[in-house]
Amino acid sequence: MDKLTILGLLVGLTGIATGQLLEGGGVDILFQGTAFLIVFGGTLGAVMVQCRMPVFLTAIKMGRWVFVEPKLNSQALLYELIDWSLVARKSGLLALEPRIEHVEDPFLNKGLQLLVDGASPEKIREVMEVEIHRWEQLRWQSARVWEAAGGYSPTIGIIGAVLGLMHVMQNLSEPSKLGAGIAVAFVATIYGVAFANLLFIPVANKLKNIIMRQSDMHEMIVDGLTAIASGENPRLLELKLQGYLE
Repeated sequence: MDKLTILGLLVGLTGIATGQLLEGGGVDILFQGTAFLIVFGGTLGAVMVQCRMPVFLTAIKMGRWVFVEPKLNSQALLYELIDWSLVARKSGLLALEPRIEHVEDPFLNKGLQLLVDGASPEKIREVMEVEIHRWEQLRWQSARVWEAAGGYSPTIGIIGAVLGLMHVMQNLSEPSKLGAGIAVAFVATIYGVAFANLLFIPVANKLKNIIMRQSDMHEMIVDGLTAIASGENPRLLELKLQGYLE
């Protein structure tokens, strides 16, 4: 669980609520179900219109990365590649074949299979870079779904504000109903801006950072596999791959 993400959300929300209290207002006015429905539903609909189903579903699944990041143990990966290099140098590439079934990561498994099959370093890099490109395209598009939500949300908030004001104008003869309409109008604007700047855009940026780190690990795998295929010295390979470590 990413404690900094949770702390950041708490700090942001607490700051808004505290500011409202210091201004003499009540926190309960910020809770408007109608405004939430307009902003959240409108933003969700706009995002669904923009993207394809696989991208949308991947974006939803990636959302949990903000709180629970995927494990990226680059140090363990380095040791594994060095171990493969030592085995290949001592016993040949075919000695790595029994290890294929124990590699759970699909990307790493595919690379090891190519290595055992005797593919040239150039062919390994060519095939794996296509795989990296395909993987990155889907993830980058999915991260942009959250970014797009951050762009739509404030505008949908304005729509909510206009709807609230329209409701107010329709009930000028009934003063008791004016307060609720005005509250929805302004709270919808707050929801739109708050969702964009406290949730959607920060989530998009965090996902991009995670994708970049995962891409670095994929590049590390490709460099390691091509070096093993070339028969590079394990010690030199270790020094080379250490550049990928944080």
